[in-house]
Amino acid sequence: MAIAEVIKYEGDNSTFVWKHPAEDFNTNSQLIVHESQEAIFFMNGQPMDLFGSGRYTLETQNLPILNKIINIPTGGESAFHCEVYFINKVDQMAITWGTDSKIQYMEPTYGFPIYIGAGGEMSLRVQNSKQLLIRLVGTEADLSRDKLVLYFRAFLMARIKTYMAQVLKAEKISIFEIDEHLLEFSEELKKRLDGNFLDYGISLERFFVTRIVKPDGDPQYENFKTLHYRQYADITDAKIRQQVEVIDQQTESQKTIIEAQGIAQKRSIEGYTYQQERGFDVAEKMAANEGSGNFSSVGIGLGMMAGVGGTVGNIVGDTFSGAINNINQNNGDLFCEECGAKVIPGAEFCDECGHQIITIEKQCSKCGYIFVRPGKFCPKCGFRRKG
Repeated sequence: MAIAEVIKYEGDNSTFVWKHPAEDFNTNSQLIVHESQEAIFFMNGQPMDLFGSGRYTLETQNLPILNKIINIPTGGESAFHCEVYFINKVDQMAITWGTDSKIQYMEPTYGFPIYIGAGGEMSLRVQNSKQLLIRLVGTEADLSRDKLVLYFRAFLMARIKTYMAQVLKAEKISIFEIDEHLLEFSEELKKRLDGNFLDYGISLERFFVTRIVKPDGDPQYENFKTLHYRQYADITDAKIRQQVEVIDQQTESQKTIIEAQGIAQKRSIEGYTYQQERGFDVAEKMAANEGSGNFSSVGIGLGMMAGVGGTVGNIVGDTFSGAINNINQNNGDLFCEECGAKVIPGAEFCDECGHQIITIEKQCSKCGYIFVRPGKFCPKCGFRRKG
């Protein structure tokens, strides 16, 4: 044996724990620990120190040259036993798992018993090196990833199946919608499994349920699946119809607004108001029925209006604005002079085009004269008007 040993481990990352073959090495041997490792120094069967990354000098009771003399009573074997275990701290990823038998639970939506399986991936990392060595490794020379999965298989299956049944029942997850909840399902199972792994010094870094094995082909399952998707299709069709109706209503409303805005813009360009346009309509009807009707005394026919020429808009507006306003007020209706939209009673502005609404008093509060146009004083008695 050399006077001093160099103790280190540079193996693959699929190993969790590795015991260095050199034992009972001399004092002043050099221990080298890499960044992703920890090392535990055992002396006489007891863990003495836990070393992180770096280089260390180990002091033992094994002395070079004198060892042969000291070990004569024990047949040349050192009575001062020492050894070093290396623990790999990297994440062991993409470890697959799967249930070894089906899980039975009561489907919450339709209330029938069902058997399912599950599988996925997880990643593990050593959290407590001493705890892992004492509880799981013991005196074995190594602990590979495959050995660890084998150790945990029975432990994992019993717990996963129990927790899966509990989560499915508590969350009332339908078998026909379970694929939509795999992420939440995975997170809930990880929370429940964390403490079980930590008992062995292992941290469950990630846990994913990536597939659910459903009882495809089972007659009862297939019948309920057909029923579920038929109901889902009916609900979807009803929602689509409702959305189409809403869109149609919105489109019709927008169309009405656009038409009103277009008419208002046309009147603005041509220089007349809605009130004047109504006056044109009345005048045209009068011209078609000259000499008859309630407005025959006015004496204005279509021929006379044609003679007036360019001032017809002003004449019609002045002549008939009062009469039309009077008709509107007597009927209880008021229309916007700008766009012609019906105005809500009491409104000060049109809710279609925003034009200000000008209302007039119906009659003089002193003499009872019926007003036909806005003004400051009553044309009959001279009494000051309110508006």
